[in-house]
Amino acid sequence: MAYLNDIRTSIEEFLETAIGKLKSVSIGDWETKASPDKWSKKEILGHLIDSGQNNIRRLIVGQYSQNEKIRYEQNEWVKYNEYQHVPIDELINQWYYTNKQYERICNTIPASSLDNTCDTGKNNAELVTLRFLIDDYWGHQVHHLNQIY
Repeated sequence: MAYLNDIRTSIEEFLETAIGKLKSVSIGDWETKASPDKWSKKEILGHLIDSGQNNIRRLIVGQYSQNEKIRYEQNEWVKYNEYQHVPIDELINQWYYTNKQYERICNTIPASSLDNTCDTGKNNAELVTLRFLIDDYWGHQVHHLNQIY
């Protein structure tokens, strides 16, 4: 379970702790934007949901198809999902269940597939291993959650 390095606890404990912290953020804080071109805390949480969904696809496809290009345009995903208008309880639940699914998939990838690669579409052609995606994902979660609470 290499992806636990940044969290230093179980994923379940991490998710439960994060939910408690997310639920303590006031509605006003969720919806405030520092400027029109910056994401609100709602939109940051939505971005984490989008990231989870895109990485779930990469982890699944990467097990049966090498070097598949799966791009993720984060600003467009946040914009078109209109997270600013979604009830925060719904977003928190969606974030939680997306991460539960991500964890399930990570735990079922055979060790022989962890070095399979996927093209994230960044920098024209950026091949990353499934192992990298797993390790990087949880650090990305922590980084953005710290922006929220």
